[in-house]
Amino acid sequence: MFESLSERLGGVFDKLRGRGALNENDVRQAMREVRIALLEADVALPVVREFVDKVTEAAVGQSV
Repeated sequence: MFESLSERLGGVFDKLRGRGALNENDVRQAMREVRIALLEADVALPVVREFVDKVTEAAVGQSV
């Protein structure tokens, strides 16, 4: 389970590398994939929602 989660999250981050500054659409697409990966790994829905909301807010506009 952890190996699968690690591979999926690694794939998301690989897609974001080299983009310069992240726009809101880039972050939302990545967070959608992260949300799905976490839910498939049986992470509780409230935890996933809080994590995705906080990361999305912090990541928009950041340089990669």
